[in-house]
Amino acid sequence: MKLGINEATCMRNSSLKQDIALAEHWGYDYIELRLDMLKDWLREHSLEELAAFFASSHLKPWGYNSIEDITFCDSGSWEEKRKLLAFACEASTVVGGDCVVVVPTIQAGQHWEHGATVKDSVKRLREMADVAGERGMRVAFEPIGSQGCCVRSLEMAMEIVDSVDVENVGLAVDAFNIYLHDRWRDLSVLRQIPVEKIFVYHIDDADNLPVSMLEHCHRVFPGNGVIPLHDITRELIKMGYDGICSLELFNPGYWQMQADDVFAIGAQKTRPYL
Repeated sequence: MKLGINEATCMRNSSLKQDIALAEHWGYDYIELRLDMLKDWLREHSLEELAAFFASSHLKPWGYNSIEDITFCDSGSWEEKRKLLAFACEASTVVGGDCVVVVPTIQAGQHWEHGATVKDSVKRLREMADVAGERGMRVAFEPIGSQGCCVRSLEMAMEIVDSVDVENVGLAVDAFNIYLHDRWRDLSVLRQIPVEKIFVYHIDDADNLPVSMLEHCHRVFPGNGVIPLHDITRELIKMGYDGICSLELFNPGYWQMQADDVFAIGAQKTRPYL
């Protein structure tokens, strides 16, 4: 596997300019560019400048994260998501990185009917796949374990990806999200997914709290929590997965640290799982 980092890990205490410099310094192979941080970059820099950095660096762009709440959109909301996808595709053409992560809709207290969710997710993913495919890009659909998300499990996400049935649509497997859903009760669920459909592995650990109390702010460095990350990673390796193992944390405590320290610790903590 390749060492990756998602910019969410330092999204409140860093910038894209600093992130790429630190990721290069600490030996990361790939970076997931946040679309909002990329827009901030473009206030003073260009896509061509970013491409020039990657052209002369070990670090490379993996792709773009993320387009959220893609299911059950009204026409206005969907048009905004189409614009964001077009922006990611434009950036990919200049900068590189061939994948965009997309996320199902989360609405607290909402009951989602399974059949309707699958149908709408398939419709939206096919539309996104058509646009992305024209630029040679892939779409990684990420189930979110939070209560209120319309697609919480790997099984349901794979059912949707199977129904979409196009080459450039696959999954983002996030260790924390699956733990949030069912504590990874059955690791064999990974074996049911064709390895070529796993586009990215997000690595993150979780504080030792009841699942009912866990929120994304409780993500911690790999090895500092209770998720069976070694077991999960072994399953992926057995399957032949050799993509990125990308650190994705949303911990406000880490956002209070020096970004350099977060990148350094993140690399140290993630490398044992590669």
